[in-house]
Amino acid sequence: MGITKRRLLAMICFLLGGSIVAAGAPYKYSRVGNEADVSRTTKPGFALMGGGTDLDEAFEWMCDRANGGDFLVIRATGSDDYNAYIQKLCKLNSVATLVIPDKEAAQDPRVAAIIQRAEALFISGGDQSNYIKYWQGTPVQTELNSLIKKGVPLGGTSAGLAVIGQFIFSAMNDSAFSKETLANPYNERVTIASNFLAVPHLEKVITDTHFATRDRQGRLVGFMARVLQDGMSREVRGMGVDEKSALLVEPDGAAKAVGTGKGVYFYHPSAKPETCRPGKRLTFEGIFVEKISTGQSFSLSEWKGQGTSYTLNLKNGVLTTTAPGGSVY
Repeated sequence: MGITKRRLLAMICFLLGGSIVAAGAPYKYSRVGNEADVSRTTKPGFALMGGGTDLDEAFEWMCDRANGGDFLVIRATGSDDYNAYIQKLCKLNSVATLVIPDKEAAQDPRVAAIIQRAEALFISGGDQSNYIKYWQGTPVQTELNSLIKKGVPLGGTSAGLAVIGQFIFSAMNDSAFSKETLANPYNERVTIASNFLAVPHLEKVITDTHFATRDRQGRLVGFMARVLQDGMSREVRGMGVDEKSALLVEPDGAAKAVGTGKGVYFYHPSAKPETCRPGKRLTFEGIFVEKISTGQSFSLSEWKGQGTSYTLNLKNGVLTTTAPGGSVY
């Protein structure tokens, strides 16, 4: 290599402490393991994590499907802490974190090229409004959907899970809360986006995270009511994943719950809400619910499983349930 080429490469990128970043790039890229990519045959699947403490079992499941390839974590803010965690947990060619902090970074062709080469893709927690504002309508969205079609395993936790369903609580005005949402499903904090990712069996689904731990059932029901009332879809289903819980989904929609949290909750309204208007308390009755706990299975294609089933009713913002003991969780 001549001196001119060396200088050119030094200007283009630098290597420091495992981080490889193009000079002047609007993104950050940090990698551990082998510097050269490999090509592996992957097995599709989706790891839907509810947030809180990361679950080794869920990441190992993704790693197995990556088949020793290159594991990529994407986020809009934050550090590369996942690199060391996943590298220690799994046998992979490499683990990398790509921070895509704005629209400019999401338009960078080098970002698209990095995503294209992943054998596993994980969307970290954070603020899902950033993912929608910065990534939707860019090559990042295009390449993520290409990976899904290709059969690359995809996972997400907290905000990363929030953007995986067809419908998305976009959090454009900060977080929403159950009490306020049931009192007024059109309060300014309830913002719904759609069609960021095309994940099989999550069509017409809106997800929520940290579910029982942060008492988010009321707001998820409010989100579903808005989807129906605003004509986004004639049908909607909800999925709430608790902290320290995950749902591992096979390509055919067969899924199982893992983790130490309270599990996963599935919602299917039987009709549109009776009252869903600005400034009015929500009335939304006849919502079928099934909860599964660790080790139990659920079919997303049939929307039924091995869990406890009951009906949820909301009348003037007050929730009642037929669940054993009247427990909402």
